[in-house]
Amino acid sequence: MAARARWSWFVVLALFLLLLAGPAHGQSPKPKVRAITAFIRLEPSHYQQQVADTLKMLRAAKAEYQRAGYEVESVRITTQPFPQYIKGMTDVAALAWFRAYDELSLKETFDANIGPAMLSDNDDPHPAELLASVLSETKNLEASIIVAGEDGVHWQAVRAAARVIKHVEEHSPHSQGNFNFTATAMLAPYGPFYPGSYHVGAGHQFSVGLESANVVDTVLAATPGNHAVALQRLTQELSRHAKDCEHIAQRIERHTGWTYAGLDPTPAPLGKVSIGAAIEKFSGTRFGSSGTLAAAAMITQAVRSVPVKQIGYVGLMVPVLEDERLAERWGQGAYTIDSLLAYSAVCGTGLDTVPLPGDVSEEQLERILGDVASLAYRWRKPLSARLQPVAGKKPGERTEFDDPFLTNAVLQPLP
Repeated sequence: MAARARWSWFVVLALFLLLLAGPAHGQSPKPKVRAITAFIRLEPSHYQQQVADTLKMLRAAKAEYQRAGYEVESVRITTQPFPQYIKGMTDVAALAWFRAYDELSLKETFDANIGPAMLSDNDDPHPAELLASVLSETKNLEASIIVAGEDGVHWQAVRAAARVIKHVEEHSPHSQGNFNFTATAMLAPYGPFYPGSYHVGAGHQFSVGLESANVVDTVLAATPGNHAVALQRLTQELSRHAKDCEHIAQRIERHTGWTYAGLDPTPAPLGKVSIGAAIEKFSGTRFGSSGTLAAAAMITQAVRSVPVKQIGYVGLMVPVLEDERLAERWGQGAYTIDSLLAYSAVCGTGLDTVPLPGDVSEEQLERILGDVASLAYRWRKPLSARLQPVAGKKPGERTEFDDPFLTNAVLQPLP
């Protein structure tokens, strides 16, 4: 009896030590689920009921992930391109409708994407002009313009996107409205990440995006400078979490009748959960120095090896203002727009939340967007440009964004 009692205490002590140790050696902590995104074909005449039905599915999906130990950051609803459902409305009526939809999204705590203002270069550019007003006058609505596709670079759309960015810079509080807008190139439908998410189908699908920069950080911190070992371990860890999340998505599909469109394993960072810091731990030098591009390529190779139904960017997210270390290095001048474009050639999502001086001209914005679109089309890969010029701010001054998802940074001169 005494021997059994002593053995029981040993078991209890061992279990206690395991709990203190956290995840097993070589295993990373769980990522967050950044987004569960539903795709609907919205009808303005009964959109409230459509949203209510969609939120029922999204909240059930969120609960399913939470039961499995995953924190869910947001649930999202993406519509078909908004020019399709405001057809026949005056601009005044359309703006009033978008304000009401924005209020509903805030009340019901979901992120709302109204789709691209322009899908092709032959589209009427007027919806882009309307979008500039929508983004300036609402808080939660997000949208895009597609500036390159299989048919090439959409130069009229590039010019329209530059006009949107400049208008929103000048007309939204803190020039912050551009956080909700992106120009996308070669991005397929049904991606979960905003603002580029869109679809052109019948709806009733959903996709999932992960915030797994913490996984990358854990692996790269344990394998500094060793590309082969880091690639193997990172592929293993990203796959482990992605497959688990996909199994949950498949259960949701069976239980709700909504079609699972895929998972974007791009390791999104946010704030202190930094992809920039992870790369620095691996390379042994600050982000932007030699070795950054090789690390970015290795991470992307691991991401693309994840054996799930992939959708979206499937690369490496380097959002300057959403990542504290990236924002810090930007302010130090450690890397530039050209650096980000170079990294995008081997990975990346393009130019994401890049802060710019307020005197950037529309023509300069066109050239930047044209570079992103050309690179995406040349390499047949999805890229986007979410540019954040700040009215009245000059190089050397600090941004003053008022958003929990944005880190303020010192502005750098344009080359």
